[in-house]
Amino acid sequence: MGCPRHSSLGAGANPRASERIINEVAQGFRAPDGAVDWFTSLERAEQKEALREVVHYSMQARASAHDARDGLLRSGVKPTMTPAVLIVRKPVLEQMGKIINLPHSAVADTRRRERECQGTCRHAWHALP
Repeated sequence: MGCPRHSSLGAGANPRASERIINEVAQGFRAPDGAVDWFTSLERAEQKEALREVVHYSMQARASAHDARDGLLRSGVKPTMTPAVLIVRKPVLEQMGKIINLPHSAVADTRRRERECQGTCRHAWHALP
């Protein structure tokens, strides 16, 4: 997999969908919820590649743990979730690598919805169409 392929932005080429969406979210032109919808529509391998792309862009921007904390606050992600706990630690780019390799949570999330939520849940992500 390696580094993501880069478009020729600035040279008149159109960006790839992932590049466009990631940059729209980063610049405030797209709500994070829209990016979540796009991300969850991807196959697992495509999700991992998109995460690698985010890490690459974060490296280019020289992201810090402080940046990660600010982003976490803006995202609305519960700060006790494993990725949230990792992302605010130094070195942030190493932590991002750990997040990319976390096991997929779909099985655990489905189990939680079936056992704990049982139709009374108020989690917006459990009420997706």
